[in-house]
Amino acid sequence: MPKVRPMNEAHRVTARKIDPTKGITLPDGTLNDNDRIEIGPTPLAYAEWEAAGLILPDLHAMRAYRLKRIVDRLAERDLAGVLVFDPLNIRYATDTTNMQVWNTHNPFRACMVCADGHMVLWDYKNSPFLADHNPLVAEVRSGASMFYFATGDRGGAAAREFAGQVAEVLAGHAGSNRRLAVDKILLHGAKALEAAEFDLHDGEEVMEKARAIKGPDEICAMRCASHACETSVAAMEAACRSIVNGPGLTEDDVWAVLHAENIRRGGEWIETRLLASGPRTNPWFQECGPRTIQPNEIVAFDTDLIGCYGICIDISRTWWLGPEPPRPDMVEAMRHAHEHIMTNKQLLAPGVSFRDLTYEGHQLDPKYDARKYSCRFHGVGLCDEWPLIAYADQHVEGAFDYALEPGMTLCVEALVGEEDGDFCIKLEDQVLITEDGYEDLTFYPFDAALMGERRGGLCPPRFALPPGGFLPG
Repeated sequence: MPKVRPMNEAHRVTARKIDPTKGITLPDGTLNDNDRIEIGPTPLAYAEWEAAGLILPDLHAMRAYRLKRIVDRLAERDLAGVLVFDPLNIRYATDTTNMQVWNTHNPFRACMVCADGHMVLWDYKNSPFLADHNPLVAEVRSGASMFYFATGDRGGAAAREFAGQVAEVLAGHAGSNRRLAVDKILLHGAKALEAAEFDLHDGEEVMEKARAIKGPDEICAMRCASHACETSVAAMEAACRSIVNGPGLTEDDVWAVLHAENIRRGGEWIETRLLASGPRTNPWFQECGPRTIQPNEIVAFDTDLIGCYGICIDISRTWWLGPEPPRPDMVEAMRHAHEHIMTNKQLLAPGVSFRDLTYEGHQLDPKYDARKYSCRFHGVGLCDEWPLIAYADQHVEGAFDYALEPGMTLCVEALVGEEDGDFCIKLEDQVLITEDGYEDLTFYPFDAALMGERRGGLCPPRFALPPGGFLPG
């Protein structure tokens, strides 16, 4: 299928602008066109970032950097190409979206990057125009759907037709090389590619390693997304603290604020429902629900938020609502969790082995061991990414024998609570590995009351709610 071309330049010039004070393009390189197809940050987000003095990413340069990262990984492994179905790998390669969450369980999209840099996107047949903003996508086709809902009992035939398209593309761009990396493909598809005499390799490994090192524009995008996320968290905190002076809100009421504020700024979705209150914080991983939050309780959350530019901001905080002061054991646990992440950050520098991140640094008090988190650190980018740095008792020899490099972005974790307790403290910060250490990307304050400093209150002015900020009625 030939690629559908974008709207003509004359229309672009006369179209209503997202920001009338700007020219044809916005500072991140996207069209200043109120009716454009490409999604992205909203005027609210752009205004907040400008007020904060943030440097926006150059999205054209970011897309070129990502393509080069993939091509270089293919060359290192002598691969003809990498074929991806994971919607976040497709987003990384193409910087396009199409019903992302639905696509996670109905894989109708695929993308192949050939060793020579030629990129093909298989999209929904009725929407071949969604990649028009990215000229690095050389072809747009359809026919990647092989899941049962779409193909019924003819999935094998659909897979063979798709494998034929793959072979056609690679014949023109990889010569006789049949070494093809694939990430998440359905059984019909894998069998069809093998029947076409492709030698299949691990596409997840290729893409995780490509995504691990962030370029300068990805880092700018992450800073912007982080600011938007933390501003949204401030709105959620304001709603949560209103419980002390008014009718109670449910966990779902409070969590809905984060969703709303994320979308208001051009964020995309939230991957989990990890907000809990009071005794539901222990054990952790109970998802938020209809429980009404009470005064003098803990509320803990983990954002797991896919925000502006599709960047994941994965931070955690725990709040004390008051009006009474928290119990001494809560303050003790909070300080221990804070010390855990702050001390472990000091390990971070280029060349430090993942093994050292497991075994060195701050060790949890034995009374908190049974409730500790599933990892000490993990990578982050378009979602939680490689690597996962486990605690010592969960370390698997040979699984992560690598070292930190500049440009990696990580989350530093702590979950502190006793096995038979009635609360847990959840904290998490996001950081960038620099040439000589690390840089904090998370600035949201820690709850002062739980730190034993005062009784609590609203978040500081840096995170004050913007005009029109969402609050439940």
